[in-house]
Amino acid sequence: MLNIHRDICGYCGACVSVCPEGALELIDAYLTVSSLCMNCGLCAQVCPLGALEVTDEE
Repeated sequence: MLNIHRDICGYCGACVSVCPEGALELIDAYLTVSSLCMNCGLCAQVCPLGALEVTDEE
């Protein structure tokens, strides 16, 4: 599961651009994650602020 720490997120869109599944979307400075997310962690790796975290929770 991908957790977004909204208090940290700068809504830069770096994560959106690297998502291989197109599961992340940035609309009006609000990041959303769809069910297409495969928990690969690429988004968390590129987040410059560390606002994304992949966990094994469902």
